[in-house]
Amino acid sequence: MSHQTIAGSRSAVAIMAKAPLAGEVKTRLCPPLTHDTAAKLYQCFLRDKIAQVNALQRATPVISYSPADARSTFEALTPAHFLLIPQRGHDLGARILGTFEQLFGQGYHRVVVIDSDTPTLPVDFLEQALRLVTEVEHDVVLGPTEDGGYYLIGLRHSYPALFAQMPWSTPEVFAETCRRSTRCGLTVACTEGWYDVDTPDDLTRLAASFAQIHNGWARHTRQFFRKFRNLL
Repeated sequence: MSHQTIAGSRSAVAIMAKAPLAGEVKTRLCPPLTHDTAAKLYQCFLRDKIAQVNALQRATPVISYSPADARSTFEALTPAHFLLIPQRGHDLGARILGTFEQLFGQGYHRVVVIDSDTPTLPVDFLEQALRLVTEVEHDVVLGPTEDGGYYLIGLRHSYPALFAQMPWSTPEVFAETCRRSTRCGLTVACTEGWYDVDTPDDLTRLAASFAQIHNGWARHTRQFFRKFRNLL
């Protein structure tokens, strides 16, 4: 499937991704993991998230990457039809907003930005987000996480007020985004909730889930736990 064909959908799903460098990613999982092993786990997360987005039929798959000189890293991780764009901005809010603005500026009308910390997220949730962001009665689409944040946000227009001076990495992010949306006169729709993997307890939960999930997804993360099961 060519990038030109996919781009005709005018929808894009962008993964917010960091280069999987030791000491730069998933540091809250150390211990029990070492920085090197945490980077290997995060690369598995990325590969599984790339597979999720690649399974979507109605949107251009995008990697919004950091740092700016990491393009070659993501070229090696992604199929050739993925669009790669560098993140811009000095905090998470600015980088998310910058991702939206770059894609809107390239002619996409519906954009969903997602995290890279939910390797077992059902693809159906992403499909649901694409459906919701297409419907004109929804200005903002959010996928809430159990810790009070969100794993995705979908928009058809740029709204800087949703991102500036947000208390990122706190339990207030989802609720505050909803409050700001209301103050701006925007309507919010939500996909189903899920959990992201940020803490050692999340890691234990994720490992345990593989005893129950046999749907073929999260293949790379599943293989990681087979190899490093003695670390938990």
